Amino acid sequence: FILASIPGLEAAQSWMAIPLCSAYILAVTGNCAVLLVVRMEPSLHAPMYFFLCMLAAIDLALATATVPRILSFYWFNSREIGFGACLLQMFLIHTLSAIESTVLLAMAVDRYVAICHPLRHAAILTNAATAKIGLLAMARGVLFFLPLPLLLLPLPFCGSRVLSHSFCLHQDVMNLACANTTPSVVYGLTAILLVMGLDAVLICLSYILILKAVLRLAAWRERLKVFSTCIAHICVVLAFYVPLIGLSVVHRFGKDLAPLVHIIMGNIYILVPAVLNPIIYGVRTKQIQRRILSLIHV
Repeated sequence: FILASIPGLEAAQSWMAIPLCSAYILAVTGNCAVLLVVRMEPSLHAPMYFFLCMLAAIDLALATATVPRILSFYWFNSREIGFGACLLQMFLIHTLSAIESTVLLAMAVDRYVAICHPLRHAAILTNAATAKIGLLAMARGVLFFLPLPLLLLPLPFCGSRVLSHSFCLHQDVMNLACANTTPSVVYGLTAILLVMGLDAVLICLSYILILKAVLRLAAWRERLKVFSTCIAHICVVLAFYVPLIGLSVVHRFGKDLAPLVHIIMGNIYILVPAVLNPIIYGVRTKQIQRRILSLIHV
């Protein structure tokens, strides 16, 4: 396949890669810092921060599976990507996104239990339970999205092989096939709805229950204090789902849009959560702030 370039701006691609590379370095640095700080700080050895470590590892893997290949295209004009490499990249992108969605749901449940059933929180969300949730999230992502490349594998591609993004996505590759793609379309939509769609609904339900519990508190100051523990998670959820929905809308209904829009939305989808997640939790968590400052001073 041929990765998408921006018509008329091919000569400027090397310059356009600079902010992309800077964002990637920031994402790697921030998420590695989160993993290091949680490992070194005993007070952060709790389910919420173990889930945060899972998010950091997922964001690192997702960015690394895509951005270096995009940079090689922008800097060295390496536009071609093999069929097998494209399917592998596509599988990693969709699987890691599904795992991240599941972890975000687990973090929402953690907030619900901590606020609505605080006395049972330590008994319900133990370290063992957190590890099992992580393994379940991984298995769920792999099982739901492994069929996507397998459904594309036997299809013939006899027309244009130019993708609309700088990396491989299922919808993008599927649209280039010159055969019946109905099974792939149906399964892809079903997988998205049963994973990301269901997770989004359950996260909203968790926050409805949290809001009901918070509003039962007598004092406004107490309400704000309790709900403020959810602010970081809400921001992380928005940073994940807003680019995901935006990319889906652009891909399905924006065929007449300029190629630049597709490329920018794709890069936002890959990098925004990876860059913002460590910043959000770094700002909202004093222990992370203190440990990072102590590492910098050292």
